[in-house]
Amino acid sequence: MPATLILDFDGVVVESLPLKTAAFRKIFSFAPGHLDEIIAFHLENGGMSRYDKFRHIYANIIHEPLTPEQEERLAGEYVALIFDAMLTVPYVEGAEELLRDCSRLLPLYIVSATPEGEMHEIARRRDLTRYFVRIYGSPKTKVECIREILDETGAAPEEALFVGDAPNDWQAAYETGVRFVARIPPGDPNRFAGRPGVEGIVENLHELREYLRENVCSSRSHTP
Repeated sequence: MPATLILDFDGVVVESLPLKTAAFRKIFSFAPGHLDEIIAFHLENGGMSRYDKFRHIYANIIHEPLTPEQEERLAGEYVALIFDAMLTVPYVEGAEELLRDCSRLLPLYIVSATPEGEMHEIARRRDLTRYFVRIYGSPKTKVECIREILDETGAAPEEALFVGDAPNDWQAAYETGVRFVARIPPGDPNRFAGRPGVEGIVENLHELREYLRENVCSSRSHTP
């Protein structure tokens, strides 16, 4: 029975991957010969901070130095493209119901690769902060965030469940020993095949709610 529920944000609570992919395509449009490889890297590395992605792209794909000024310019362009849309991007199906029900019954946390200040502002303006004990973001790694949650709650790793949509999320769960459920949208490839410790796969948060029903959330509530 999980005592603590930890959620990634992009691709788990909101359907923001298409928005962020389009923004990556736009800010790297100056490198058309590398764009397919850049987007493939972006898609394969959900859960990685945008700054780490920028550094990898410059070092390993574009093969050019990245100055601090260029890095901040890219980050500024990226935020300008996504921030307002992040306030209205649709929820993953079932997210609102799951947050409402489970937040009454056990501590919920967000662990995101989005910069923490930006993540807090998005959550505040979407009226989501009421559901979460704490919202974590970068520059802390997801491993650091999960370990901090375990320390603060006193939960054993097997009492915490992390729900993520990217192999980097699985890696954080694997390194910290917490349980892991993958969210894979309909039609997306399974990037978790062969990875140990993936105890479930859901397409949406209605399915996650059902997965949790016998353990915590709905079994103690009166919702159908």
